[in-house]
Amino acid sequence: MPLFRKASSDTPEVDFEHLPRHVAIIMDGNGRWAKKRGLPRTAGHAAGAETFRTIATYAKEIGLEYLTVYAFSTENWKRPEDEVAAIMKLLKKYLLEAIEQMERDRVKMAFFGDLTPLHPELRDLCRQTQEISKRYEGCQVNICLNYGGRDEITRAVRELAAECVREGRDPASITEQDISDRLFSAGVPDPDLIIRPSGEVRTSNFLLWQSAYSEYYFTDVLWPDFSKEELLRSIADFQRRSRRYGGV
Repeated sequence: MPLFRKASSDTPEVDFEHLPRHVAIIMDGNGRWAKKRGLPRTAGHAAGAETFRTIATYAKEIGLEYLTVYAFSTENWKRPEDEVAAIMKLLKKYLLEAIEQMERDRVKMAFFGDLTPLHPELRDLCRQTQEISKRYEGCQVNICLNYGGRDEITRAVRELAAECVREGRDPASITEQDISDRLFSAGVPDPDLIIRPSGEVRTSNFLLWQSAYSEYYFTDVLWPDFSKEELLRSIADFQRRSRRYGGV
């Protein structure tokens, strides 16, 4: 990988020696992409799944350490039953293919979220991919599935509260690190860059604790149209910023 490279004539140079360690993406816009084409929303999710496959593979190729994607939120269960079923079917298809290809691609996978409401077969596929991933080094792809930032923090606080009662621990001793260690993302560095496609400008309950000092990149591109070049644009934009973490 060259030190600097232009993705296209209108893409700024990217310094591949100083990439963000952790990029997170809110994969948004599948439904609108389908509607613009007169297709059912399920077609948009299928196209979005292929985009995820492309971007996850490319993240490994360019040397990102962590890629986290928002696949299905705790609120997405409110969507029409057939749409939810289609999303779960796509996830199952992807995981089956991933298990077959993981030895070749050596991309680690992890899941953030409460997997208990999922079908047992889907939960088992998630478990298998995580188990296989323990053998690999390199890029880790985190899939947020039945995930919500508030739910994640609530679970961590409940666990700490129970520990205080059980062990007689002084609540005043609880630190930020104690909470971080009980999140789904425990052990994973906070995201440096969070990308929100589709033109929406909000966080949508995504990585609320972890994003305290993340940089955001918003684009009107709908997720199924999100390309390698758009990823590089977001990284180039990130590299032009000065991160002060509250300092001067």
